[in-house]
Amino acid sequence: MNKGCIALGLSIILLLSGCASNDGGDNSDTSYDGTKKMMVDMLKTDEGKQAIHELMTEEDMREEFVMDQEMVKKTIEDTLTSDNGKTYWQEILKDPEFAKTFAESMQQENEKMLKTLMKDPEYQGMLMDVLKDPEMEKAAIEMMKTKEYREQLNTVMKENFDSPYFQEKLNEMLKKVAEESNQSNKEENNDDSQ
Repeated sequence: MNKGCIALGLSIILLLSGCASNDGGDNSDTSYDGTKKMMVDMLKTDEGKQAIHELMTEEDMREEFVMDQEMVKKTIEDTLTSDNGKTYWQEILKDPEFAKTFAESMQQENEKMLKTLMKDPEYQGMLMDVLKDPEMEKAAIEMMKTKEYREQLNTVMKENFDSPYFQEKLNEMLKKVAEESNQSNKEENNDDSQ
């Protein structure tokens, strides 16, 4: 330990012993509360903050306080996979505001993962098997019959029709159909005139 640690430790010991009750009576609660308040006040001062800062910048102290990554990982895994952890997450995800924030924070990672999976032939095969499942097909058809789905579909279609990109593509398709129709009419007229 360095001199700063020793000095801080001695200061705390001296402070605590100086604040102890001299009469030895029933003032232990008062003495404790007074000492506690004094310690908190002392730590809030610039000198107290500086002493703590100096302690935390020392290499050996940082090693004591920095948590081992494996320990953190194991604690998180144990917490999340325990029955209490599962119940906790089920409850907290019922809060719409939290669920929205959580989903937004995970969105980029989920998109990356899905894009990677979509390129994986094994995943593609599994997805096709799921989609071919009669129960899945039945559920999809039932979902498409719902009022909510139809309203959502209408919203998406309206947004697409309002999109300048979609309008441009639609105009290109209509021009192509018109040109093909005109070409077909000219060919028919040429055949009739012969």
